[in-house]
Amino acid sequence: MKYLHLIWAALMRSKTRTLLTMLSVVTAFLLFGMLDSVRVAFNSSANVDGYDRMIVASRLSITQTLPISLHERIKAVPGVRGVTYGNWFGGIYKDSRNFFPNFAVSPGYMAMYPEYVMSAAQIAAFENERTGAVVGKSLAERHGWKIGDTIPLQATIFPTKGSNDWAFKLAAIFEVKDPKRRGEENVLMFNWKYFDEANDYIKNQIGWFVVTLDDPDKSAQVAKAIDAISENSDHETKTQTEQAFNQAFFKQFADIGAIVTAIMGAVFFTLLLLTGNTMAQAVRERIPELAVLKTIGFSNRTVLWLVLAESVLLIVIGGMLGLTIAMLLMPAVSAASGGAIQLPGVPKETWALGLGLMIAIGVVVGLLPALRGMRLNIVDALAGR
Repeated sequence: MKYLHLIWAALMRSKTRTLLTMLSVVTAFLLFGMLDSVRVAFNSSANVDGYDRMIVASRLSITQTLPISLHERIKAVPGVRGVTYGNWFGGIYKDSRNFFPNFAVSPGYMAMYPEYVMSAAQIAAFENERTGAVVGKSLAERHGWKIGDTIPLQATIFPTKGSNDWAFKLAAIFEVKDPKRRGEENVLMFNWKYFDEANDYIKNQIGWFVVTLDDPDKSAQVAKAIDAISENSDHETKTQTEQAFNQAFFKQFADIGAIVTAIMGAVFFTLLLLTGNTMAQAVRERIPELAVLKTIGFSNRTVLWLVLAESVLLIVIGGMLGLTIAMLLMPAVSAASGGAIQLPGVPKETWALGLGLMIAIGVVVGLLPALRGMRLNIVDALAGR
């Protein structure tokens, strides 16, 4: 720490260059903070311990359906409080740009989600209307829907009587209690019985079961018992948390981790080139000054560490600023998206990985200039050779 004033003076020798370089570092770590937070969210643990609501789906693929006969067998598993089920529909409203999640659900599905608020009368109206649908408040407001409206959807997977035209009567609108989860209001659900009767392809098949438990502490035990029901059959199941199920669903479309890694690899490679050139130029301009330091008694090793510390300090300051800005921006991005994007903050894993990257990048870009300074010949440097 006693040489901090020397390191800081070296950084501020060319304020404009340092500022522009630091802005590049801030931008790189701002992107890293936001993108890696998404990666962490999509790759968090799928351990079922401690959960009281889980999803049972096909072990082979999320697109593989399961027989409805599993419903009663799962319901009979000790520790299971309730079971309901659903099936992905994937219809489009008017235009593919208007796409929102839509799926068929069984009676009692909404009761599994007490955080979805709507009146008992609306729930009854939804379940008693054959073509009834329930939508989230955000989705209803976006399209100007109100109770009693007919909502046409174009099927992309399941035709009905040879046509892709489906129509649903809006019977209920729900609201999510937690404002951070408003993205869950961008969904439409309709009666599974109508779907089962009207679609041309599958009968008595469902996409997933939602299971609630009596005791969350026994979730792992119950999950194993549920999966044992269909073990070694042609419809083996995998019981997992809702978060893990959603991750598997989105990974059908893209590998989030691979995308983030590729983007950040390109960003950090560019950052290495930029900051490496900056440090090389800074040390080249200070050759006489480094020679003077050696003349008054600074050792080769001290000069090495001074240059390395300068490089690391530059990257760490810029990187911490970038991650801090990312932390402040993410709640605003979530709010602006109406909750469709959930980025509550920068997780600890991202902070730890980011700090490691800052130090590593600082050492890499500062190593060659630092070695040059360490090996500097005093006579040649002072003579300008």
